[in-house]
Amino acid sequence: MATDLKPKYAYTVVYVKDVAKSVEFYGKAFGQPVRRLDDSHRWGELESGQTTIAFTPVHQHETDDLTGEVQEQKSKTIRNQLEVCFAYADVDAAYKRAVENGAEAVCPPEDKEWGQRVGYVRDIDGIVVRMGSFVKQR
Repeated sequence: MATDLKPKYAYTVVYVKDVAKSVEFYGKAFGQPVRRLDDSHRWGELESGQTTIAFTPVHQHETDDLTGEVQEQKSKTIRNQLEVCFAYADVDAAYKRAVENGAEAVCPPEDKEWGQRVGYVRDIDGIVVRMGSFVKQR
C-alpha cells in the first residue's frame, strides 16, 4: 500500500476540434514547444514546465461514454469553464505574436491594480487565453 498520497498536479486537458491544429497553433501563437503528438492525432502535449497542457478531441468514444460529452462553446458571450494562462516577461510582444499567429484579439495588455500586466485572446477553438506578466511581489 502506498504511503505517499500527496498528489502532484499533472495535466490540464483541453478538448479541441483538431488536436494537430491546436498543438501547432499553441506552438506558434504562444511559443509553447510541442512535447508530443501521437500518430493518431488524438493526443498532443506541450512543454509547459511541471504541469502538462494536453489536447484531445472534443468527442471520443473513450470519454463520452464514461463521463459524458464535452459541451462546446456556443457563443462568445458565454465562456468555457476553462481559461489557459501563460506568464511572460514581455506580455505586449507575446500578445502581438499570438494575434499574428491566428489568436483572436479580445483585450490588449493593460496594467492591473495587483501589479500584473494582462491581455486576453481566444484560441482557434474559442477558448480564452490569458497572457500575463509575472506578478510582482509586494
